[in-house]
Amino acid sequence: MNDSPGWASPGSAPSDGKETAIPRPSAPQDGSGPTGQWSPEQPPPGQWSPPSTPGSGPGTRPPAPGWGGGPQRQGWAGPPPAAKPGVIPLRPLSLGEILDGSVAALRAHWRTALGFSLAVSVATQIAIILMQRYLLPKPTTVDPNATGAEALRQAADSARSTLFSLAPASLVSMIATLFTASIVTVIISRSVLGRPTTLSDAWAEARPRVLPLLGLTVLVAVILAAIMAVGIGPGLLLGSEAGAALAFLGFTAACVVTLWLNISFALAAPALMLERQSIVAALRRSAKLVRGAWWRTFGILALTWLLAFLLTFLVSIPFGVLAVIADGTDVSDFFSSSAPSYGWPFLIVTGIGEVIVSTLVYPFVAGVMALLYMDQRIRREALDLDLARAAGLPGYGADTPRG
Repeated sequence: MNDSPGWASPGSAPSDGKETAIPRPSAPQDGSGPTGQWSPEQPPPGQWSPPSTPGSGPGTRPPAPGWGGGPQRQGWAGPPPAAKPGVIPLRPLSLGEILDGSVAALRAHWRTALGFSLAVSVATQIAIILMQRYLLPKPTTVDPNATGAEALRQAADSARSTLFSLAPASLVSMIATLFTASIVTVIISRSVLGRPTTLSDAWAEARPRVLPLLGLTVLVAVILAAIMAVGIGPGLLLGSEAGAALAFLGFTAACVVTLWLNISFALAAPALMLERQSIVAALRRSAKLVRGAWWRTFGILALTWLLAFLLTFLVSIPFGVLAVIADGTDVSDFFSSSAPSYGWPFLIVTGIGEVIVSTLVYPFVAGVMALLYMDQRIRREALDLDLARAAGLPGYGADTPRG
């Protein structure tokens, strides 16, 4: 953020491999004594005895209230609660606090976040429906009785046709997701500080970073596609049963590598947006923040994607049934070898379902990403102190030491 100095990447943070100065006792002046300033003259050892119970001896005064006269509490009092100027407490976050913080920020700024997401989703679905109706070719027909090389050839043709058909819609959806993620990241950063925000303010702050964010997304997609091509390419070029087995092994290995890279680069977008990093620097920053916490990051993101999938499933099923009924499509057409032709009613009803899913899922996932980025910086770089100073909380001046 422009007005929050805490977002800048620290020059000597713990995650950069540098330790902060730790106070140590002074060395002895004569060089011979033990560490610390102890007097050479010590009192003789005395005979210690357990203290008597207050009020048990003759002539003793009754204990003062609060110093043993009343009932004693067991143990020490717990630490004070962390400051919470916004949607999350300024301390390392749990899984529930990350998910709840994303929902709380969207609920507090629903007009800005969900309104913008709804407008982007509607425009996106209109473009996708028009492309599906007029521009994209029909899927190729697959003969279920084909065997051997013919079956492999038809499967390859069907895969290429499917990828070609999905590419334009995926590109439009990716651009829409970028716009939504950029706005939501700014909203989350303001919500953490307890500051209100409007759509114009959020867009003014996010607009200079949209093109770098697009470049980051394209670069990651190209890297992942290249890894997948290297994995399955040799097997597809062979075109035999041995080639199919090689393609399967290469595909499995490529999936493992792409999953590892996806998690390692998951925090690159928030770093690019909030720290004003370049594309390559944001990738390195994300890999450094995730290093040592890959499995935790993977678990949080996997649960987030699972929740998004469940929401998509719960919304898409009823809208899919309504679309089939409205279009008059026979259910048996979905199981035939030829691709069914969809009419306008089917495309419109399913498009409405996709709009609802996109409006809710994209901001939620972007909010989780932003909060996960903040959580990692709080754990590694004491970002909570910088956020408390930026929020203007008392007791967090410039001289407050980092933990």
